[in-house]
Amino acid sequence: MSSPTYPILPDPANARLTRLIEGTDHTGARAQISVVEERPLTIYLNRQEIVTAMTIGDYPELLALGFLRNQGMLLADDVVTGVDYDDEIETVVVRTQRETSYEEKVQKKTRTSGCAVGTVFGDMMEGLEGVTLPPAQLRTSWLYALAREINTTPSLYLQAGAIHGTVLCHQDQPLVYMEDVGRHNAVDKIAGFMFRHNVPAADKILYTTGRLTSEMVIKTAMMGIPVLASRSGFTAWGVEIARQLGLTLIGRMRGQRFICLSGEDRLLRDIDPASVPPEDGKHRRKGAGQ
Repeated sequence: MSSPTYPILPDPANARLTRLIEGTDHTGARAQISVVEERPLTIYLNRQEIVTAMTIGDYPELLALGFLRNQGMLLADDVVTGVDYDDEIETVVVRTQRETSYEEKVQKKTRTSGCAVGTVFGDMMEGLEGVTLPPAQLRTSWLYALAREINTTPSLYLQAGAIHGTVLCHQDQPLVYMEDVGRHNAVDKIAGFMFRHNVPAADKILYTTGRLTSEMVIKTAMMGIPVLASRSGFTAWGVEIARQLGLTLIGRMRGQRFICLSGEDRLLRDIDPASVPPEDGKHRRKGAGQ
């Protein structure tokens, strides 16, 4: 398989992902806005139906692979022989060379979440056994550069809003930018990309517009990424797990400001925050008021 060419960016021109809807504004005048689409995607692991996710519909194969990997249903030594997507019935089937350990253990689980696919928390905690994250150093100049670049990149968010973004980064360079209605979906697409292309994780940063919850921290750790950064805030359990795992956790990244609640000793403050330009109001994303 050939190596991917970076960066991989959102495609806000993809007409399948948004729809123009007409209504009225605060004055009573007719108004037309671009609204993000939402459609079901059913994921199978061989013959086992796993979950139906609500998603914007792009990169279904990556979403399926990443979800199964992050749930611990698809292990590193499982040989994937095919990922088949049927657009008409909106279904992805991930096929492996042999029956997976998950299929041997359980028939079917039902998952619900307020933010798309969500997670099965017990399964994910089991997957953390033996996970060791590298003590990667993080330069603050990288954080500021990433925030500026990501916030000004053409995206579905800037076009229509109501969507989360997640970006795989190396130092100060965004590599893969995925969006979806749920932050879990966007992260799973990144995980699927890394699995499909065998992308090393030890020197990467995961940036998200979503909250830094326990689930987000666990998914990042299961992907082997040592740094998780977000525009949004934290949950206490997310911080506790990050500290246990040795994951560097950065939140409330806006303009010249951020807060580090885990991995402070790995943070290299190599730039004066006063030299960082303030964030342009038109590019502010979800979490900017938190």
